[in-house]
Amino acid sequence: MTDHKNHLPSTAKPSSIKTRFAIKFLQAMKKLNNNNKNKNTMSEKHKRYLAIRAASHASMASAVGPRRAWSRAVLRKIPHHQKQLHYYSLMNKQRIRRRRNIRRNRIFLITRGNPNNRENYDHEEDEENEEEEDLRELVPGGKEMDFCRLLNETAHYIKCLRAQVQVMTNILDHSSPSNFLYK
Repeated sequence: MTDHKNHLPSTAKPSSIKTRFAIKFLQAMKKLNNNNKNKNTMSEKHKRYLAIRAASHASMASAVGPRRAWSRAVLRKIPHHQKQLHYYSLMNKQRIRRRRNIRRNRIFLITRGNPNNRENYDHEEDEENEEEEDLRELVPGGKEMDFCRLLNETAHYIKCLRAQVQVMTNILDHSSPSNFLYK
């Protein structure tokens, strides 16, 4: 039993992130295959790799939608989504400014107002700040978030990356040549 509109098994939940990602990713791969000119040079293979990678990121961000900051950050990099997300970026500009001011105030409080006063300097806190900055680099849009929201977005981003790997593994398993030989 399949749903002929989307070619999905009837047991698949259309509202799940995995299903939405699979549909969007397969549509993107179909477009890439239609544009493929079968050139096997290293530069063409690298371009194809980059296109597939961009398609997977864009498909996951589209499946999640603009309700998450990391997905908005990914979608913002895609030209045809920029107009749609302009509204969300206008709403967040004031929020981002407030967060930056809060960070500046925290730094001021850590150094007690005097950047040369290092007698109260805590090395563990410095390591925590480095780890926080590393996390901000990994999560799309993480640089504009406060720490609590960063942790929340990171958890959701990891959940989506796991779903993405599972879907892509299933696609690979179902499309491998050994699968066709034994059926």
